[in-house]
Amino acid sequence: MVINRRNFILGTTAYATMSALTPFEVWGQLKQQYPNVLMLIVDDLNDWIGPMGGHPNTKTPNIDRLANQGTVFTNAHASAPLCGPSRASIMTGLAPSTTGIYGHISDENIRKASDKTAHSVFLSEHFKKHGYYTAAVGKIFHERVVDGSFDEYGGRVKGFGPYPEKKFFWDDPRTNTDWGAFPERDDQMPDYESAHWIANKLKQKRDKPFFMACGFIRPHAPWYVPQKWFDLHPAKDLYLPPYMRKDLDDVPEIARLISEHPMMPTTEWAIEKGQFRNIVQGYLASVSFVDSCIGIVLDALENSEYANNTAVVLWGDHGYHLGEKDKFAKMTLWERATRTPLIIKPPKSNRAQISNRPVSLLDLYPTLVKMCGLPANPTNEGNDLTPLLDNPNAPWHHAAVTTYGTNNHAIKTERYRYIRYEDGTEELYDHKVDKDEWRNLANEPAYTKVKAQLAKHLPKVNAKWSKHTYYDGNDYFLQKTIEAGATERM
Repeated sequence: MVINRRNFILGTTAYATMSALTPFEVWGQLKQQYPNVLMLIVDDLNDWIGPMGGHPNTKTPNIDRLANQGTVFTNAHASAPLCGPSRASIMTGLAPSTTGIYGHISDENIRKASDKTAHSVFLSEHFKKHGYYTAAVGKIFHERVVDGSFDEYGGRVKGFGPYPEKKFFWDDPRTNTDWGAFPERDDQMPDYESAHWIANKLKQKRDKPFFMACGFIRPHAPWYVPQKWFDLHPAKDLYLPPYMRKDLDDVPEIARLISEHPMMPTTEWAIEKGQFRNIVQGYLASVSFVDSCIGIVLDALENSEYANNTAVVLWGDHGYHLGEKDKFAKMTLWERATRTPLIIKPPKSNRAQISNRPVSLLDLYPTLVKMCGLPANPTNEGNDLTPLLDNPNAPWHHAAVTTYGTNNHAIKTERYRYIRYEDGTEELYDHKVDKDEWRNLANEPAYTKVKAQLAKHLPKVNAKWSKHTYYDGNDYFLQKTIEAGATERM
C-alpha cells in the first residue's frame, strides 16, 4: 500500500530518490506530500448562494470565490432532509435505508443504531487510520462529534444561539424559528469563533497531512445575526420565493402527513402578518453572515503553506423551504428540502466547473478517499465523484436518493423527481417544465414508463426504524418513533 501511494503521489523519480532513505525518513517525507482536506459544513443551507443562483438577492462573495476554483454540483441532494440522519449518512458512508437512522440521533448512539453502523468507520476515522491529523470544531455530526472520531475537537456552544431574552416574532417553544437583528457584533456568534479556531489550526506547522472540518450553524434558525447583515438585504427590495396556495391539492395524503410542521409558521401566516419579506431577509442575512465566516477560513488557508495541496469541500446538510409549498422548514421530499450546495476544489486545482449530474452527499466519503489516494472503504454506499471532477459532463448513470422515514424515497435525476411513499402512492415532477414542482404527473398514463425507469433506483433494503433514532415533529413521525421504542429523547 505504501509503495503504491508513494508512486501515485510523488512519481517514480521521487521514489528512486527516496529509496536511499531510512523507512522513518521516507515516512516523514511522504506524510508531507499527501493532500490535505478542509471540509466546510453549513447547517440548513439551501441553494441561496451565488454559484447556484437560487435567489437573486443573495450575497455570498466567499462561497463564490471557492466556486470559482472548483466544481459546483448544482444537482446535489441530501440522503435525508433532516440534520441527524443526513450527517450520520455522510459520516458513516451508509444510506438511512441501510442503517435505520431515519430521525435524529445522539452522536454516541450512531454505532448502536444497527449492525451496519456498529462496524462502521467514520469518515474522519478513515483518514486518521491512514496517518492523517484530524481536527474539527462546531457541528459535525448532529450534536457535536462522536468521542474519539477526531484527534482534536474545538467544541460547540450548545443550541443555536445566542438568544435574546424574548423571541421577536415566533414564540413557539418547540422550534428555534424566529428572526431579527441580534446580537450586536460578529464576535458574539459561535460561527465566528469556529472560523477563527480552524484558521488558527491552519497556521500551525505539521509533519503529517490533515483532515479538518468546520461545522457552521447558521443559517439554521433562529435567523439572528447582527444588524449589518440585515442592512445588506433591505426587506423592501427582496424577491419573494414562488408560492401557490393550492400547491398540495394533487399530492397523496401521506405527503401532507409527513411534511406537516405544526410548530413552524406557514406561508399563509407570514403573508397575513406581513412577515414574508422579513423572514426571507433573516435567512439571507444569516447566509451572508456565515459566508463571511467561511471567508475567514479561506483567507487563512490561502495565506498558509497548505494552500496548494489542500482539497476544500463545502456542503450543506440538506435544503430548506422559504415559503414554497406553504412552509418555512426542511423535512420534506421535495426539491427545496433535498437540494443543497456541494462544491469540491481538488488539491492543486483552481478550475471552475459546473456539473448538473444528480449526486448525493453520500458520495462524499468515497470521493474524498479516492481524491487523497487512500484505500477505499468497502462498506461505502456512495459513488466516487472524481470522474465528474475530471469532466463535469462525463457519463453518469446514477440518481440521487433521499429518504425520509421508512420506505419513503425521492429519486432525482437531471430531469425528473419521483417520490414513492410507504403506502405505494407517488409523485412525479418534470423539472424541464416545472422546477417548482407544482404539477404532480404520477397519475398520468403517459408517464408510466418514466416512473418504472426511475423506480429502479429505489433502495432494495429498507431497514427497520432504529430504536436509537427519534423525531416527533408531527404525528406521523411521533407514531413511528413510539412504534420503534425510541422515546428516550422525546
